Amino acid sequence: MTDGERGADGARVDTAPAVELRGITKRFPGVVANSRIDLVVARAEVHALCGENGAGKSTLMKILYGMQAPDEGTVGVDGEPVAFRSPADAIAAGIGMVHQHFMLADNLTVAENVLLGASGGIGRAARERIAELARTVGLNAAPDERVERLGVADRQRLEILKVLYRGARTVILDEPTSVLVPQEVDELFATLRGMRAEGYTFLFISHKLDEVRAIADRITVIRRGRSVGTADPSTVTNRELAEMMVGSELPTPDAGASTVTDREVLRVEGLGLPAPSGDRDLLDGIDLVVHAGEVVGIAGVEGNGQTELVETIMGMRRGARGRVLLGGRDLTGAGTMARREAGVGYVPEDRSRYGLLGEQTLWENRVLGFQTRTPIARHGLVDRSAARSDTERIVRDFDVRTPGIDVTAAALSGGNQQKLVVGRELSGDPVLLIAAHPTRGVDVGAQAGIWAELRRARAAGLAVLLVSADLDELIGLSDTLAVILDGRLVGTADPATVTPEELGTAMTGAAA
Repeated sequence: MTDGERGADGARVDTAPAVELRGITKRFPGVVANSRIDLVVARAEVHALCGENGAGKSTLMKILYGMQAPDEGTVGVDGEPVAFRSPADAIAAGIGMVHQHFMLADNLTVAENVLLGASGGIGRAARERIAELARTVGLNAAPDERVERLGVADRQRLEILKVLYRGARTVILDEPTSVLVPQEVDELFATLRGMRAEGYTFLFISHKLDEVRAIADRITVIRRGRSVGTADPSTVTNRELAEMMVGSELPTPDAGASTVTDREVLRVEGLGLPAPSGDRDLLDGIDLVVHAGEVVGIAGVEGNGQTELVETIMGMRRGARGRVLLGGRDLTGAGTMARREAGVGYVPEDRSRYGLLGEQTLWENRVLGFQTRTPIARHGLVDRSAARSDTERIVRDFDVRTPGIDVTAAALSGGNQQKLVVGRELSGDPVLLIAAHPTRGVDVGAQAGIWAELRRARAAGLAVLLVSADLDELIGLSDTLAVILDGRLVGTADPATVTPEELGTAMTGAAA
């Protein structure tokens, strides 16, 4: 590390990097997550970190943020060696992290969220500092505004504001655009560029290669726990980046030839859902039909009713109006298990919270939702041997990379967890698959595998209701597109002709 060099006037100019990781190695039982990784991030740059799930990105960032300690190697911040024992140490050294899933309390105000876990109260100085940082990140909300009233883009800005308030000058952004529409991505990038000009440094983790090339000053690629090189975004192509990451070309979502039939599988009529407070509707008069061999995509800015629509169709929410029919059979009063037994598969939007038991083995996770059906159940009891055998089939057929089926789900990378969930839900010959963000946070290799399985199932006659924040995925996989806004379906779009920008405009209501 260097302390600095002499400028033209003879004064010392500090050229130490914002972050310097040298020879970082981290081992876990049966796997080397990081193997002698070097990463140097200059001050006031946006440095992207790319790699497939399981490549070691998350482990490396957890080491930088003090969540884990390296087995070997050194960490430097602003030219000084550091040894973080906790995130509090990292924050004290000016390192902040904005996680992929927002960590905000909806019932609290902007100021209260900023000050959660920070020292001091909401005095005049704190409010002035929050207002100053709000201008820096482009947040127009007042300190007293409740977070539940903020849109997704402003929530993202608030998360950044939180780490800046704690003194961060280097910010780790984990998949920051996963829930943003194109216009919001452009706004976020404008914010990052403005902050970079003020001296802030960003580590930008993403699997969206177009966005990485648009915002990054440099790109470091990690593959199977090793750094395979640093690329210049002005000259590297998406194909070259994909080949560095996974050794193959970048996949594209493509539904292929139409397989839509006239046979109705799912019919939703007049679906309504009141908010718990009773003062408004979360869903209002939803009418929807999905045919065998058809993918119906639901496009909407997060928080406009997609989650409620999926959970109401699955029978997870009560008090709804209207009807839900599967193959002509009225399931409106049926519970979730009855709907699953009728042939509904479900890929939830958050696999960690709703799709898997992290501390249970893979074969035990295979049982979830299928404990009353073959091949998992026989004579009313779970057949352990059959469950293990079928888990091995899923691991093989869906390319779930794991040392074995007796490891816990939490030991797998995010992409491999997702492939396990998709494989489980496509088992048992479902007639309808409800897929909520099926490739959120997974790498290009896992994306390609999941897309291929959805195309194969669709061609075999499966009806799919697809919810996704990835507009390219929605447009590429869907046969029909519907736009949801404020709990209502407000229009449709033709996937063959609509652009992501046009779809994003419809989603925000700007088209009206």
